[in-house]
Amino acid sequence: MFDKTDQLCVNTIRMLSIEMIKKANSGHPGLPMGVSPMAYVLWSRHLNLAPQTGLNWPNRDRFILSAGHGSAMLYSLLHLAGYDISIADLKQFRQWGSKTPGHPEYGVTDGVEATTGPLGQGIAMAVGMAMAEAHLGAEYDRPGFDIMDHYTYSIVGDGDLMEGVSHEAASLAGHLKLGKLIVLYDSNGISLDGSTAEAFTENVGERFKAYGWEYLKVEDGNDLTAIDAALTLAKKNTAKPTLIEVKTTIGYGSTEQGTNKVHGNPLSEQDIEHVKEVYEWHEADFSVKDDVYTRFKETLVKRGQNAKEKWDKLFDEYKKEYPELAQKFSDGFSNKTPSTLADILPYYEQNDSLATRQASANAINALAPELTSLWGGAADLASSNKTMITDSGAFQPESYAGRNIWFGVREFGMACALNGIMLHGGTRVFGGTFFVFSDYLKAAIRLSALQHLPVIYVLTHDSVAVGEDGPTHEPIEQLAGLRTIPNVQVLRPADGNETSAAWKIALETLDKPTVLVLSRQNLKTLPVDKTTVYQGVEHGGYVVAKADKPIADGILIATGSEVDLALEARQNLLAHGQDVTVVSMPSLERFNEQSEAYQASVLAPEVTTKLSIEAGATYGWNKYANKALGIDRFGASAPGELVLENLGMTPKNVTAEYLNLAK
Repeated sequence: MFDKTDQLCVNTIRMLSIEMIKKANSGHPGLPMGVSPMAYVLWSRHLNLAPQTGLNWPNRDRFILSAGHGSAMLYSLLHLAGYDISIADLKQFRQWGSKTPGHPEYGVTDGVEATTGPLGQGIAMAVGMAMAEAHLGAEYDRPGFDIMDHYTYSIVGDGDLMEGVSHEAASLAGHLKLGKLIVLYDSNGISLDGSTAEAFTENVGERFKAYGWEYLKVEDGNDLTAIDAALTLAKKNTAKPTLIEVKTTIGYGSTEQGTNKVHGNPLSEQDIEHVKEVYEWHEADFSVKDDVYTRFKETLVKRGQNAKEKWDKLFDEYKKEYPELAQKFSDGFSNKTPSTLADILPYYEQNDSLATRQASANAINALAPELTSLWGGAADLASSNKTMITDSGAFQPESYAGRNIWFGVREFGMACALNGIMLHGGTRVFGGTFFVFSDYLKAAIRLSALQHLPVIYVLTHDSVAVGEDGPTHEPIEQLAGLRTIPNVQVLRPADGNETSAAWKIALETLDKPTVLVLSRQNLKTLPVDKTTVYQGVEHGGYVVAKADKPIADGILIATGSEVDLALEARQNLLAHGQDVTVVSMPSLERFNEQSEAYQASVLAPEVTTKLSIEAGATYGWNKYANKALGIDRFGASAPGELVLENLGMTPKNVTAEYLNLAK
């Protein structure tokens, strides 16, 4: 079944990888040398890809190299498969501005499905992709029209499976019976520091079987036939995800094979000569024989072209038979949103008072009937985060069309799956937990931002007003921390109308994640009209109460629940002869993007007394205010109002702080 040309293909992948790393004098040769056989079998005999269309075919198979340090192997495969990666690009491995960065980056390299490298996140994103495939299939497939019907594959290493997030993700995948998810495990017993036996002695196969996975094992990582047989068997089991453990030798062919010395260092010249003897390689650097290109064209490229042509014809017929469904399907993959979001979203009158988490719930359920691609869930906190779509069921093995995802207490796994869902395409997704637990999400939020993914994070219980749960559940540093991540927009709305406007922005933002930071306690509706609120939130900050004087005596700048504090303090200050303007700044990131003229219209530079008010760390507020009133210590366990009072979040204290500043 496999011949000398197949072995030549394997060794070409290996040698291109070695040569890239040698030229860069940086990289990880061990994985490509050990894993190339399984990767070649997967790509040549099983993956349905259409390289000529990049990532634009919705029903292509997905492949994630979770062990992203093996990027040289992935780039070699992409080049041989015909993606927009040239030999010249391979020679620029790990160089400034190249298409071949040190770890795979989505949006940088043609054909790369996900940014990987932080171990464990790749397999977790693969789970998200498989969830999206299952959901879309249940939503759109009809008898004779399996328009969403593909596999998701990932290659992982020992390090991936040590990471805690792999446990979260694998457990969820097993529960959900994601039978089109297949993971190849590069089981070589070596990690960066040495033998995995020093820290990792569990029975991985039994672990995955306990999760509800099918487990298969290939004893020889160079046995192409055995790898092919395992993949074929795995594809037949659509009731369970499959882990295929492939016993490999890290750095196969090196004089240091089987040791950590070949994990993350370029091979020496002498060792490369030894490797060439083992591989029977006699070609110049960066050489690819025509037989290798031809074999890839005859296998992966031809199979993918045929599959895509068949799918295109099927979708054309589907559009005739189910025109409305076909349009919704296409709209989902283009992230199209209704042009009437401001009309769909709830509006609240002046006498309304509600928590912004409830306003968010109202927004979700107003949007759900109009934006059928919207779905999401929470880390076992839907009843507290208010993330449930009331007119839809749960996303479960027997009901993949359900729009409510039960992630369980798996915050990190949830966030990684959200990234995978957005990378897959076809839907808009949100995930919720308590704001303080955004610490569990941060590494995944960072990858959301790095990949420009419009994931929506619904984070509630946003301050020490949480009260009796105490300092473990009261966020302090989280706002400042999330605001420092590039390409993340944080929105902390001050009332129900700002919350509706924030949801509009979140859905219209397609190049970055949005973090909605929401209150548990009820908040009064601000005394501003709808147009002002929507425009104000769009700009990140705006005036909610303007001083009567042409030039205000001072400005109070606040976010979220503290805007109402500022408004009450403004009334107090009038009695002290101070006429101040109150500014709501729900998004510092969006405000910073505005013109100098707009910023000056809100934070008048001629006004020198400016106090910021936020129930969290004061870090970062010196850019806008002379003084920051906040909380730079942990909270306490007591009724929320008492905690706020003792930590200075009262109109009385705001008034006193301002008067002291204005002296």
